[in-house]
Amino acid sequence: MRTIYCLVASLSLFIATGVMAAPSIVVSVPDQTLAVIDGGVVVEKFAVSTSKFGLGDNPNSYATPLGSLEIASKIGANAPLGAVFKSRKPTGEILRPNAAGRDPIVTRILWLRGLERGNARAYDRGIYIHGTPVEQLIGRPASYGCIRMRSQDVARLFNEVRVGTRIEVANTRLGPAVAKAKLDSQVRGARLAAN
Repeated sequence: MRTIYCLVASLSLFIATGVMAAPSIVVSVPDQTLAVIDGGVVVEKFAVSTSKFGLGDNPNSYATPLGSLEIASKIGANAPLGAVFKSRKPTGEILRPNAAGRDPIVTRILWLRGLERGNARAYDRGIYIHGTPVEQLIGRPASYGCIRMRSQDVARLFNEVRVGTRIEVANTRLGPAVAKAKLDSQVRGARLAAN
């Protein structure tokens, strides 16, 4: 009973004061949109591209995994926009947006780790949020499993998040996905406060 009381009291405090966990990210697959949430409020939205092969976490599926993930590693902090990465290392090549015939990973890499059984392979599969030179396809499913962004957008996001930032990839519209992420964040915060 005392644990329930502490949880409710902590949740009430978080709701009343607006104190939330660190910024988090929500990706709506139907809307092909990534939202940064801070203090329970959407502070930025970016168009993205998830997989053209659908959703899932099976090896060699090229699908985008759903559920709760976190940023495991940030790569490319000082790289110029359009810098090409191969095996997470800069090659020295720089591509302009929509360069013909090329589709490498560019600009920044946020390497994701799955936190649930249904996305536990994400890290080993090399699932990232990263830049793409194929910017004309942003806003529709076009990737090979990762979450693609325009170079300028991924550089900005990279500077706003940290290793450990939570990400929710949802197969729902952005509004309901953000509401769920906000509630989950409040519950996590209340649990931490109760301990």
